[in-house]
Amino acid sequence: MADTTMHTQPTTPSSARQADPFPVKGMDAVVFAVGNAKQAAHYYSTAFGMKRVAYSGPENGSRETASYVLESGGARFVFTSVIKPTTDWGHFLAEHVAAHGDGVIDLAIEVPDARAAYEHAVAQGATGLVEPHDLKDEHGTVVLAAIATYGKTRHTLVERSGYDGPYLPGFTAVEPLVETGPRRFQAIDHCVGNVELGKMNEWVAFYNKVMGFTNMKEFVGDDIATEYSALMSKVVADGTLKVKFPINEPAIAKKKSQIDEYLEFFGGPGVQHIALATNDIVASVRAMRASGVEFLDTPDSYYDTLGEWAGETRVPVETLRELKILVDRDEDGYLLQIFTKPVQDRPTVFFEMIERHGSMGFGKGNFKALFEAIEREQERRGNL
Repeated sequence: MADTTMHTQPTTPSSARQADPFPVKGMDAVVFAVGNAKQAAHYYSTAFGMKRVAYSGPENGSRETASYVLESGGARFVFTSVIKPTTDWGHFLAEHVAAHGDGVIDLAIEVPDARAAYEHAVAQGATGLVEPHDLKDEHGTVVLAAIATYGKTRHTLVERSGYDGPYLPGFTAVEPLVETGPRRFQAIDHCVGNVELGKMNEWVAFYNKVMGFTNMKEFVGDDIATEYSALMSKVVADGTLKVKFPINEPAIAKKKSQIDEYLEFFGGPGVQHIALATNDIVASVRAMRASGVEFLDTPDSYYDTLGEWAGETRVPVETLRELKILVDRDEDGYLLQIFTKPVQDRPTVFFEMIERHGSMGFGKGNFKALFEAIEREQERRGNL
């Protein structure tokens, strides 16, 4: 299951990056607040093939929280749970898990200058949560700051060019929890947020103004509806397309949409799913299924006419049918994708595996099939 790196995203000249008032280097980490970080770290090590690389807990001075850092290629997840809340942050984490269940609290973004990024964001109307400050240890200095986005989600702005430690000061390098074998994905492709009815355009405008992100895609009306449910979505991205944030809101329909279900069970806006870029979706899905990851099902009828509109791909149709992988094609190429079921008991956070071949889309041609698959799961849960 070799995973050779493909470079599918466009590059931006250095002069253009310098002119950007809010330049970004990419996603730094997706940070989860969970009830049991040790068990979460084990699940993502075994099921997703990630490697534990750093730890912070009572053994190295963190008396309030335990945090495990896992990586796969350039993708980094951090799982934090509260041992005994003693500060506002500890109480916030404990209350977040109690109210929302396991979920994402932080979409951390690496920036070349955290102070400048924070000052620009706040000047453009962002709510500052943590002012820029230095963290230091024997590995160097990291500059951190944080701003608020939808719900209780935040963006920590991370400047780490002067640091060569395993993650952040306060974390110790550790060995992997299990032998993981070849990696199953190499990067975070995009992170999707769900917001309330009528709030999508407000948050799109936030990213436009605060971070200088541009509107990349828009899906409304029949683009993104089934017989029973509907939603609307717009995608914002930085100029290099390294950071992409689709934002969804529910639309009026006959029955409860997946966004409505998420908002109900998460208890408000938040991160719905994280798309993980892989160079071999077949090998990744086989390995993840064998490790217990559950994926959404797709009817065989989807594959009966697939070749007529999606054309030929590197994966034979019969293999796509066997593994329930979806295909979409646009003017730039094609992509292969598949979605997991929710990875916790609440029907909230799930994941997407995506393999791109030129296309920078989000699977518009698959929306109907995907949402019908989600509706089947909603109906099984009694939430449609």
